[in-house]
Amino acid sequence: MLVSDFNYHLPEELIAQEPLPDRTASRLLRLDRESGAIEDLSFRDFPELLRADDLVVFNNTRVFPARLYGRRSGSRAHPLSAENPASRDFLQGRVEVLLTKQVSQEPNEWECLMRPGRKIGVGERLRFGGDGAGDDESREDKLAAEVVEPTPDFFAAVERLGHVPLPPYIAREDRRSDRERYQTVYARESGSVAAPTAGLHFTAEVLERLKQRGLETAEITLHVGLGTFQPVRTEIVEEHKLHSERYVILDEAAGKINRALDQKRRVVAIGTTTVRTLEYAASLSGRVQPGGGESGLFIYPGFQFRVVSALLTNFHLPQSTLLMLACALGEAERVLAAYRHAVEQRYRFYSYGDCMLIG
Repeated sequence: MLVSDFNYHLPEELIAQEPLPDRTASRLLRLDRESGAIEDLSFRDFPELLRADDLVVFNNTRVFPARLYGRRSGSRAHPLSAENPASRDFLQGRVEVLLTKQVSQEPNEWECLMRPGRKIGVGERLRFGGDGAGDDESREDKLAAEVVEPTPDFFAAVERLGHVPLPPYIAREDRRSDRERYQTVYARESGSVAAPTAGLHFTAEVLERLKQRGLETAEITLHVGLGTFQPVRTEIVEEHKLHSERYVILDEAAGKINRALDQKRRVVAIGTTTVRTLEYAASLSGRVQPGGGESGLFIYPGFQFRVVSALLTNFHLPQSTLLMLACALGEAERVLAAYRHAVEQRYRFYSYGDCMLIG
């Protein structure tokens, strides 16, 4: 299967750079899995689109400000030459570090992306706001392992010093308001470097409407990591490998999901992260196993779904693993046709954009 089969044309102006003032004001494109029919709706319609016996599953991970701007130890600003303006960050010793996955707590070790990654020497110390330093132990291109010196409360320091890790296609610096807006209203468990963006459309009022309709809900946790930033660099889909991500499914959630499966009820996943977690947890027995671990499950067309039968998701980048997952559930030809329709109808794309219901 070719990666190029999952390409589509997207005008740059359709990439949402700002969230809407009202979370629920997003548009919703509905794709019927059985007929292939598409319908233009509003996210406010979402509760009424569900069946009375559906189980709706959310990912309650919480984004932390994982992007840190620091300086190389002992560096100082140097005058720039007009001939080489691109050397600004290196000459001034500025470094950008994106924490992507905690490897261990003792020592406090993280996988991270570094910029400029190739110019940081092994063992070099980095300083972030005067409150901590890091040792770059190993690197592959911009991927590195970062050991951070002890602080009284590491996550408190990151909350104070860090920046919201907005995706690279949002062409602006993060703002204080992004700390609230690039976060689901039901986020609880800190650990993600990117939001499960399908959940950004929900408000307390929408969740209450689900409750009033008698719909059953459950929560799982998958901390979004490096995989969400990882482009597909192979030409053949099957040759791509995903980075693993940490997940937890509590007994209560597993029980709800397995009962729904036993009763032939639909399991509606809010976001691709929820899909990956549930399908991985059920990959051995067909039933969701409670507990925690790491999942690197790569879902693309041909995958046999054991748990999820409907998905609320945002629109994804061309040739991305997330688009491939959507195509696996909704059939590639139908999903790509829906994407072309969304472009024609001027939907807003990606993290701060509109959404799509496949079901």
